[in-house]
Amino acid sequence: MTPWSPPPVAGRRRAAARALAAFTAAVLGTALPGAPAGPARATELDGPAATGDPAGEMLVTVARVHYGGGGDWYSDPSSLPNWLAEFERRTGIPTRHDPPVVTLTDVNLRAWPFLYMTGHGTVRLNDEEIRALRAYLEDGGFLYADDNYGMDASFRAMVRELFPERTLERVPSSDPIYHCFYDLPGLPKIHRHDGKPPEGLGIRIDGRLVLFYSYESDIGDGLEDPQVHGDPPEKRELAMRMAVNVLMYAITRHVLVDDGSGARDDAERDATTS
Repeated sequence: MTPWSPPPVAGRRRAAARALAAFTAAVLGTALPGAPAGPARATELDGPAATGDPAGEMLVTVARVHYGGGGDWYSDPSSLPNWLAEFERRTGIPTRHDPPVVTLTDVNLRAWPFLYMTGHGTVRLNDEEIRALRAYLEDGGFLYADDNYGMDASFRAMVRELFPERTLERVPSSDPIYHCFYDLPGLPKIHRHDGKPPEGLGIRIDGRLVLFYSYESDIGDGLEDPQVHGDPPEKRELAMRMAVNVLMYAITRHVLVDDGSGARDDAERDATTS
């Protein structure tokens, strides 16, 4: 099999522009069956409520998951606005800079194709939330979970409940998620935590990565305002590049899925040769 390699930067930007149209039409419009056609119901949570029609706004965003169990689901408050602003600046794809907060049982969950989960403590979902999240991922949604140091054991237990027939598997360094916009050697190490090597883990359905989990890395801390953690610029840049890749991967999975043959979408081949 021919190793996957990223297109040149110029080609990636052209592919990104095409991806926005595909993302809006396919993901926001039809890839998540059951998404409400009308305005979303406001949630009674801290932070911007999941209101409005995201498909009509034509904006890419990241919805933060408010989960139970006592963990600080709200941690790293400046990370998502910084991430979305930089994603727009670097890729040219318009984003919503005030990311919504959602619960997994919200009737409008499927209006938000990219979910983000982080925290330092326990993650616990009830049976209804497990069923809702599983259906969401099976129908085309994407979940990125970033261990902010302390949620690992409970998150892995949650995944076992979510997909008892699957296991979290290491995402190899050759995977498109590390190369779809920036060419990275793998998951970067941002904070020390327990001093272990960083691991990118995931769950795939029909070959597509639907859940990505960054462990012993702390991408979210690296996305925060510089004065929050005092991370050096090079660490913050690595965190941002990884975050840009994760979001780009999620909105271009129809292009970047590796079926084992090395084949890619025509648009991706065009970008590579441009």
